[in-house]
Amino acid sequence: MADIAPFTWSVVIPVKVLAQAKSRLAGLGGANRAELALAMAADTVTAALASAETAHVIVITDDQVAGDALAALGAVVIADEPAGGLNAALRHGAAHAAARWPGYGVAALSADLPAVRPAEISMALRAAAAWPTAFVADAPGDGTTLFAARPGVPFTPSFGLASRARHAAHGAQELDLDGIPGLRRDVDTPEDLCAAAAIGLGPNTAPVAADLVRCAPPGR
Repeated sequence: MADIAPFTWSVVIPVKVLAQAKSRLAGLGGANRAELALAMAADTVTAALASAETAHVIVITDDQVAGDALAALGAVVIADEPAGGLNAALRHGAAHAAARWPGYGVAALSADLPAVRPAEISMALRAAAAWPTAFVADAPGDGTTLFAARPGVPFTPSFGLASRARHAAHGAQELDLDGIPGLRRDVDTPEDLCAAAAIGLGPNTAPVAADLVRCAPPGR
């Protein structure tokens, strides 16, 4: 593959309305579930902002509380104007990023990565820069936690059930990297939260999780 000019990334992160987020964590309690969803999003946004490869973080959300909290961290927050589901929201965020900051790569990142480190995001984005489109599969191997498109390449995320297979079928390069356990570990269930806790939860998620599940050790 020919050498390409170095560039950095706009990272797009979708955040559901908190009252509707993480339904499979309902057993942890309604109000606590919303608090946990926001905490995980805050740790994800914080890690993305701290990545050396990230120039901008764009959060797409219609939740006022989440929007205010994540904007305070340094994210650019925009409304989910299409209101057409996850992938439509991601395309909307990518279009906003491309119009405002042309010449940057665009990456979609799941909002529920409470154990992700900035260095993991940097590693994945550096690897993604070598391909027109690329993605990172989740820990179970069925889904996707990151999808990236180089500058000028159509941004075509296909998140949802069996997204790993769809992204691969559409020609995106799977990034099979060592040393990114937090980037692979999204959280949908209490068992996922325990697995993330074993890696090391971020400072926003750790105190919330400690009150909810016994598996959660102190954060990193």
